[in-house]
Amino acid sequence: MTTDFEELDYRQTPWGEISLRRRVDPARGDTLYEVKLGDEFLMSSMFTEGEIALARLGLAPLGPGPLDVVVGGLGLGYTAQAVLDLPQVRSMLVVDALAPVIDWHCRGLVPLGSALSSDPRCEFINGDFFALVDSPDIDSRNPGRRYHAILVDIDHSPRHVLNESHRALYSEEGLTRLVDHLHPGGVFALWSNDPPDDAFIATLGSVFASSEAQVVTFHNPLQDRDASNTIYVATRGS
Repeated sequence: MTTDFEELDYRQTPWGEISLRRRVDPARGDTLYEVKLGDEFLMSSMFTEGEIALARLGLAPLGPGPLDVVVGGLGLGYTAQAVLDLPQVRSMLVVDALAPVIDWHCRGLVPLGSALSSDPRCEFINGDFFALVDSPDIDSRNPGRRYHAILVDIDHSPRHVLNESHRALYSEEGLTRLVDHLHPGGVFALWSNDPPDDAFIATLGSVFASSEAQVVTFHNPLQDRDASNTIYVATRGS
């Protein structure tokens, strides 16, 4: 049994104060998990369609596997779990800069934490995804390793970033460095809270053999109207 509101964890991070909250939605009676970074709501279990679609759309262009996948940004784990729901996935490396977020999963404080932590295909890395993409190897323990897909859900969009150091990834130079971590035919997929950005689509097209933006629509019960996310999917040439 849960109270109507409970703060499960609160910590200081290099990005500010982060907190994990559990509350009961009075309108529907659902138990919701929310993460705040400072005064900003970073994520909520009320809205998961876009995170799940990131995995589904990002892995759809790939073959039967086995697949090795990188997920940039753990959040509440919905993208990661959707990746592991696919039997052709052999391994998944999840990179998150916020150690408390990884700890919540390892301690089972969030609904998907125990399942992710206990799956032998899943490994968490506490690190700066953007710095690792800029380095020769995302996983320095495995020099030269390449991946079939890199799925990213960290910033609000390519234009609205959480930290200015992230902005370089969304440039032609940054995406070119990311491509080096993919197998030929590998996929880069990105979640965005903004509508499709023509300038970013053009940048993707200058680096990848093919790219597209897909709009994912879902119901927003808070405003009783439809809302949408954008999933960018770009494929490296073979």
